[in-house]
Amino acid sequence: MRNYDVYAENCPTRLLLDHIADKWTALVLWKISDGPVRFNQLRRDVEGISTKVLSQTLKRLGRDGLIARKVFATVPVTVEYSITPLGNTLAEKLSAITEWAEANIEAVIAAQERFDRECVCAGGPEAMSGPKRGLIQPAGMR
Repeated sequence: MRNYDVYAENCPTRLLLDHIADKWTALVLWKISDGPVRFNQLRRDVEGISTKVLSQTLKRLGRDGLIARKVFATVPVTVEYSITPLGNTLAEKLSAITEWAEANIEAVIAAQERFDRECVCAGGPEAMSGPKRGLIQPAGMR
């Protein structure tokens, strides 16, 4: 077995890490881990994803061996996506990250607000007029 080093510039694990770190990959894979799902159901469940990006994400997940695609001979053609055993190992890890994000979002928002106040007060390079870039806000507060 080859030794891989994610810190090495040309290591293939970097591309895989790039796929995994994509927000759409995490959301789609986690949704599929609940059980087989059709394309349009995924599009409805993963709010904000475009049809094009969902299609690209599903193709990449399939190519990486994380999901399986099953085509049914219906009119119109029905396609269903399910998680593979390899995908399940990743979904377990992503689930922990998702749960961490949901449990800690309020602390992150508070830290961002403190940081932004300190930067504005100090007049540092982050001080700006208008809306704060990168501030995470709960959906109901936007």
